[in-house]
Amino acid sequence: MEPILLAELLPAHFDPATCKLHCAVFNGKNYPIDVLANDPAEWQRWNSWRGDKNDFNRQFIFSLAQDRHDPTLWLFGGIWEVVDRRPEPRTYSYDVIPREDLMGPFVRRLYVRLHLAGRQRRRTMESCLDEMTVSSILEEAFVGDPFPGHDRINHTLADLQVIVSQQRPDWRIALEHMKGVYVIHDQTTGARYVGSAYGDTGIWQRWSTYAATLHGNNVGLKELLKEGGEDYFRTNMKFALLEFWSMRTDDDHVLKRESYWKEVLHARSLGHNKN
Repeated sequence: MEPILLAELLPAHFDPATCKLHCAVFNGKNYPIDVLANDPAEWQRWNSWRGDKNDFNRQFIFSLAQDRHDPTLWLFGGIWEVVDRRPEPRTYSYDVIPREDLMGPFVRRLYVRLHLAGRQRRRTMESCLDEMTVSSILEEAFVGDPFPGHDRINHTLADLQVIVSQQRPDWRIALEHMKGVYVIHDQTTGARYVGSAYGDTGIWQRWSTYAATLHGNNVGLKELLKEGGEDYFRTNMKFALLEFWSMRTDDDHVLKRESYWKEVLHARSLGHNKN
């Protein structure tokens, strides 16, 4: 079956020659698709940024956020009108407003397929339009990746903070009535911290504490946070479940398995566990 060209969805009166394409990619700290899904004000700022050049030199910006897992897949982030621009580089020099009348119902629902070659992420729209196809249209606006399964969690602290702040029901329901042993893995150094959720505290509640405090009130993680800083902590510390059980599981079993994993992963000698 032939793919549907994006051009077929554009309003009849919309001229691509009046528009610059903004293909937003990971900036070293945040994934654009997460910003688009969870922080409208910050997403507007992403479309207001001017680099060294006056890239957004047309009336409109057609914004796309790259998918976290597929670099050829982009989530539609709206059409923005540039109502004012200033010459200062490397700051938010564009004043933009969303044009809800231009494909507004497709924002956070339309996935576009585009194989983008080269490093340039701000291009004239007409130069890419023939290569842009409709991948899918979601029934509801994208709010983040769905719960992947207990055995497939591999998410940064920044990811967890977004999930907890949104009270994502799929994550909360899957984790709040589960005890378990988890590992927090420093992606830069390889050092690990092993912890557990037991008693009346399910995994969801325990991880919510990390989302709020970053360190979860653990001595070793407090030291690392003080040394590395909050940005380092949010982007480098990744969470995964090692084992998980129902809330009926005896706490002694959970604690024995936690101790076992501390030994196996050298979490005391080479990691951040202090006990």
